[in-house]
Amino acid sequence: MTRTTGAASGGSPGGFSEAAEPLVLVEDLTVAFGAGGAAGAAGEETVRAVDGLSFSLAAGRALALVGESGSGKSTVAGALLGLHRGTGARVGGTVRVAGTDLATATDRELRALRGAVAAMVFQDPLSSLDPYYAVGDQIAEVYRVHNDTTRRAARARAVEVLDRVGIPDAARRARSRPHEFSGGMRQRALIAMALACEPRLLIADEPTTALDVTVQAQILDLLHDLRHETGMGLLLVTHDVGVAAESVDEVLVMRDGRQIERGGVAEVLGAPREPYTRALLAAVPRVDGPVERVPVEAGGPLIEAAGLRREFRRGRQTVTAVDGVSLTVEPGQTLGIVGESGSGKTTLGRMLVRLLDPTAGTLRYRGTEIGAASEKELRPYRRELQMIFQDPVSSLNPRRSVGESVADPLRAAGVLDEEETVERVRGLLTRVGLDPDRYDRYPHEFSGGQRQRVGIARALAAEPRLIVCDEPVSALDVTTQAQVTALLAELQRELGLALVFIAHDLAVVRQVSDRIAVMKDGRIVEQGTVEEVYGAPSETYTKQLLAAVPALDPGVAAARRAARRALPVPPAEAALI
Repeated sequence: MTRTTGAASGGSPGGFSEAAEPLVLVEDLTVAFGAGGAAGAAGEETVRAVDGLSFSLAAGRALALVGESGSGKSTVAGALLGLHRGTGARVGGTVRVAGTDLATATDRELRALRGAVAAMVFQDPLSSLDPYYAVGDQIAEVYRVHNDTTRRAARARAVEVLDRVGIPDAARRARSRPHEFSGGMRQRALIAMALACEPRLLIADEPTTALDVTVQAQILDLLHDLRHETGMGLLLVTHDVGVAAESVDEVLVMRDGRQIERGGVAEVLGAPREPYTRALLAAVPRVDGPVERVPVEAGGPLIEAAGLRREFRRGRQTVTAVDGVSLTVEPGQTLGIVGESGSGKTTLGRMLVRLLDPTAGTLRYRGTEIGAASEKELRPYRRELQMIFQDPVSSLNPRRSVGESVADPLRAAGVLDEEETVERVRGLLTRVGLDPDRYDRYPHEFSGGQRQRVGIARALAAEPRLIVCDEPVSALDVTTQAQVTALLAELQRELGLALVFIAHDLAVVRQVSDRIAVMKDGRIVEQGTVEEVYGAPSETYTKQLLAAVPALDPGVAAARRAARRALPVPPAEAALI
């Protein structure tokens, strides 16, 4: 294969010299939305989401489309299945999949292609699965659409593919509905649905974005094994360069709908030629290498937890979310809390700022017991204990401007008049890198990274001493993620803030933290400095988490895959059934 940068030029678009037509052939693809299309409104701006893209994918090979949000990756994936037909989008160029020309194919030919020849696994399995029907019935329905078979045979095929993708007790779980599956199990179910008709091409659009690191590793290992077992081609769409290194033979880097660089995965990730590719790789957090530390203020602990416990009632059952956790956070220090989904991280974070009351244990802030304090007793400390939430969309009121949301803590304090409040908010927006003239804009008018900056500005408005950051960058692409973590570090240096940084991404946590606490099943199983926990972990669970972190070097990725298989892996997914 020939490595290329910039726009494709001459010869085979993917650089292949094979005589037979490749499984996927894309030539000069353009996709435009807005004015001029069937759905374009007068005065509406045209957006060219894909602009002259060319590539090919041979049978049995794997290609990753890598880029930031808005680069056009998912638009390309949709074009391979003709999903833009009838949407008002204007599609130009040539797209051929397994010999079928998507531009001239009839609706009947498209239906025959989708599912049977090329199948897609979408980013959000919960919205891709029908909540009213059993998972097995949905897979069986797909199988019957493309095969003349009985309901019994289709159900048997559904159980077979569910078992193949690692769903425990597949015959029983096939009768379960999507909400009864964990996130990782739902993604496995979507992969099973895609495999039901033995397609020649699998398109996976951000298949691991919402999953924690160990489940992500399991899904990537599954895709790797399936590709080698079945010989199918894989087109992986991702903003995570490490995920690409784990899974593919070739990488195509996209920006603004165009190709920036294309080549073998080891070449592109190991020796990128283009400045944009180098910047993308530089933004990826690592679990090795030097990390700058913020000097910690001397003095006693800012917050101390001892034996914290939190129970929830579910019907007649009591579920313990946090079980006997003890920790301290010093002024100016960052404590990173890592663990899988359901480990109790968020519940612990909410207790530290008293958004949740502990069931048992003690919580001391600046030497004062606040774990059992009444709301009246807590009032003097509320401003100093703030939280940045995982999803800025749901934590910001869509009916109010971002400026008004940031102003809420200031108005609640009642210290500033209206003019001073507005001026203070404008200053906060500027401080977090936003245009203060966007004070009156609404949350939907901002990108994901910008909305998270609004959340940071709102937390800073109260002039806190401690901020709990609950998965603040989990939904962001790597460059936006790097910008937000750099902003938090800068604010910490300037203001002397203490941070509790909660995340399932061990590389991100290592980058921002001084100390690490590893949580599992509501307990802290390991705690220490970054160097201790990452350099010489003592617990098997910590080793499992570290082995699951994607690596940028394909050789290292292969070694980690082997290491994961050598470690005893607890049936975490099965435990959630």
